[in-house]
Amino acid sequence: MENKFSLAGKVIIVTGGTGILGNSFVNGIVEAGGTVGILGRNKQVAEERAEAINANGGKAIALIADVLNEAELVAAKEKVLAAYGRIDGLVNAAGGNMPQGVLQPEEDVFKMNLDGMRQVLDLNLWGTLLPTQVFGEAIVKTADKGSIVNISSMNSKRAVTKVLGYNMGKAAVDCYNQWFAVELANRYGDKIRMNALAPGFFLTEQNRNLLTKPEGGYTPRGESVIRQTPFKRFGHPDELIGAIVWLLSDASQFVTGAMITVDGGFSIFSGV
Repeated sequence: MENKFSLAGKVIIVTGGTGILGNSFVNGIVEAGGTVGILGRNKQVAEERAEAINANGGKAIALIADVLNEAELVAAKEKVLAAYGRIDGLVNAAGGNMPQGVLQPEEDVFKMNLDGMRQVLDLNLWGTLLPTQVFGEAIVKTADKGSIVNISSMNSKRAVTKVLGYNMGKAAVDCYNQWFAVELANRYGDKIRMNALAPGFFLTEQNRNLLTKPEGGYTPRGESVIRQTPFKRFGHPDELIGAIVWLLSDASQFVTGAMITVDGGFSIFSGV
């Protein structure tokens, strides 16, 4: 029986591949038989991860690029095509928050750092659009069937305090995810699909200090998240692998414009 969940023969680019969640995406793709392009700004981490995968019998290539720099993305695309001759999928995992995009409760809401909010918005929105423009075109030209997966967030549908730029960025990504999925279908039929994965709360380097205390235990914000999560814990990055592999594989070939939540029930719980 054909394994429709296999990624064998597929070349998948993961932006933000040097991050914590990106690392799980990379490893999951390799475990499913895919070849992975690990794209990020941290050259050392990208190369170390690619070398480890290749040493263990997988296939990976390090791609050093900023997702907001089109010229660097184009160079990364050409490197992949020169090495493998095709690109079948893209995971837009680059994004996140920045200190300048956080509004603390004691700060004046009418004097917030708008430039900081804009930077976070740009990272999450344009850091998704630009890679899609570059790698998506290559998918259309070189793949039999292609899949693009954007990374959404719990912040995209509900107001989460402090992080306005991130909220706006991910909400915009959700709008883009649906709009672009329709445009792809109108132009290319089922040749290339776009969907989104919406993680709940997973501990990363960017949110660890917001949610946990250095000495152990949760911050008040972390406690609020746990109360709102029926599973009463944070997610583990590897718990995203099943959904990402499904969305990239032929097993989801009639799915487009969807947002798949992996959140321990956070998004459905009323709190009562």
